[in-house]
Amino acid sequence: LGFLERLTGIEGLIPDPYLLGGGLHMIPRGGRLAIHADFNIHKKLRLDRRLNLLLYLNYDWKEEWGGALELWDKDVKTKERAYLPIANRMVVFSTTDTAYHGHPDPLRSPKGKYRRSIALYYYTNGRPEDERSADHSTIFRMRPNEVRKRMALDMVKPFVPPIVWQLPRLFRK
Repeated sequence: LGFLERLTGIEGLIPDPYLLGGGLHMIPRGGRLAIHADFNIHKKLRLDRRLNLLLYLNYDWKEEWGGALELWDKDVKTKERAYLPIANRMVVFSTTDTAYHGHPDPLRSPKGKYRRSIALYYYTNGRPEDERSADHSTIFRMRPNEVRKRMALDMVKPFVPPIVWQLPRLFRK
């Protein structure tokens, strides 16, 4: 905690004993995580989310497989940075309402090769006035020229029994 406080200048960091959304993440080929800003208040502890720490566990990861963590500007107009998820790389970034990030393109890794990481989130009791906002869940945003592909299916899904959506998976096995 002391290291992270010195690194970021954020005093009074509190780790999440519940790992709400954190812990080990394993994403298979074809998986993705759309560009988003994270929820801002821990539901159980009622603390302000301030930092994300991602530690990658991917030995021999190839750039052509994709999966780079992308950090975007506050308007999601410009990708500011991208970090390949290579083993022992640690990325620490501030969690605000405009800290947009993700790995939005489907992974092209070989079958059985996962994008693995440990995600740890840190909180404080309060945050600077200019960062405060109403309690919210994850905020997703589309990149420039990105089109939401499954809109029609998404609109129908609430009206169709879940078994219908699971049938294709049952027949693939």
